[in-house]
Parts: sequence; C-alpha cells; structure tokens
Amino acid sequence: MSQTWLIVPAAGQGRRMGASKPKQYLTLSGQPILAHTLKRLHGAFPSARLVLCLDNDDHWFAPDWVPFAHWQRVSGGSERMDSVLNALHAMEAQDDDIVMVHDVARPCITHGDLLALYRAAANHPGGALLAMPVADTMKRGNDQGLSVRTESRDGLWHALTPQGFRYALLRRALETARRQNTVVTDEASAVEALGESPQLVSGRRDNLKITHPDDLALATAIIASQALVSQIDETSERCL
Repeated sequence: MSQTWLIVPAAGQGRRMGASKPKQYLTLSGQPILAHTLKRLHGAFPSARLVLCLDNDDHWFAPDWVPFAHWQRVSGGSERMDSVLNALHAMEAQDDDIVMVHDVARPCITHGDLLALYRAAANHPGGALLAMPVADTMKRGNDQGLSVRTESRDGLWHALTPQGFRYALLRRALETARRQNTVVTDEASAVEALGESPQLVSGRRDNLKITHPDDLALATAIIASQALVSQIDETSERCL
C-alpha cells in the first residue's frame, strides 16, 4: 500500500508583505498562517508524512504547530524548486507513493479540494493540480505598463496548490529541470517539460494565496465564512 507524503515549502521571506518576519508567521485569526495550513492538511490526511522545508536561520518556527505524528524538517533552498528537491531527496519514499506539494501561504484550502486532488493524482499517470478556469478578460501589457492587446482566455487556468504526483515522476521532473538549469515556478511545469499532462482539478475560488498585506484581511474573512458554513452543515445533520 502506498504512503501519502505532504511537502510544504516554507523557507520564503515573503518580502512583498513588507512585514518584520516571513509571511507564514503572520497571525491569522489568532494563529500563524503556517499553523492554519498544517491543520487543514492534517484534517484531510491525518496519517500522511509531512516534510516541512524551512530556512536554516528560521527562529520563528515552533514544533508545537505541527499536528502530524510523522514529520521531518529539511533545509529550504534559494528557489521553491530547490526546497522541494531537498524534501524529495530526504524522504524514504517508494516510487509509487503519492506526493502532494502545497503552498504554506494557502491556509484556506478545504477538505473537499484536498481529497479531490488526491484522487486525481492517484488515478492519473501524469499527476494532477488544483486550478481555476480564468474568468477575467486577459490583457497583454508592454514594458510601459500599457495594454497592447486582449488575449483569449479559452483553455487558460490559474494554477493552485496542492499539486500531486507519484514520487518517482516528480523527482525525475525536478532533477531534470535542475540539470538543464531551468527554474520552474510550480511542480506541474517541471512534469509538463517531460511530456506529461497533469490532470486539471477545478478548485474553489477561496483557495487564496496570501501574498500582499490586504490578503490577510481577506483570508480572515474566508476562514470565518468557512467555519460558519461548517457549523450550519453540522447543525443541519443533527436535525435530520
């Protein structure tokens, strides 16, 4: 039986937030963003093995925030790809194990989306990623910040996380990208470069990635709304 692995790159500094510490340690509804994200992942995959990629000089992290029984810390790299590769090299995984990589700054991920992504990754040989069809009109800008044309949005998707793949495929894809000195911004692009086509799994629009200061308030509102919906659902079930 294959093992489920979770890789959470959390070595970034989040400089666009303009904060005094990395964004994963900013407080959201009384807890660090990192703690919220790990709690969501654990709720869906309590028996998974977690690999947490942290900066070697990170002095904000507290092990008490990790709810997983089996987890390990590895050194983060200068790029996301480097952090994930460090995790893959440190894991004692089998080739067919499912590995899901999730942004630490996406604390609003839902149980339903996590399970949908896992099922797709386990059933599709090219792996899978959560994504959203592009709904807005897309503009092509020039280096002066002027709109020069409108791009067709047909077939365009916003890539989200988690992204999930078999261990052997993901490791081969990222090692190939490193050998070719190609910097990839997500795992799916490295897998695509091998000629594979990951499955697109339509995800919820509230799977927000906290990047800018005003995202904190939006994430707080999303988490509160999700909690309210969950309470209503639980009450309805008890009344049935």
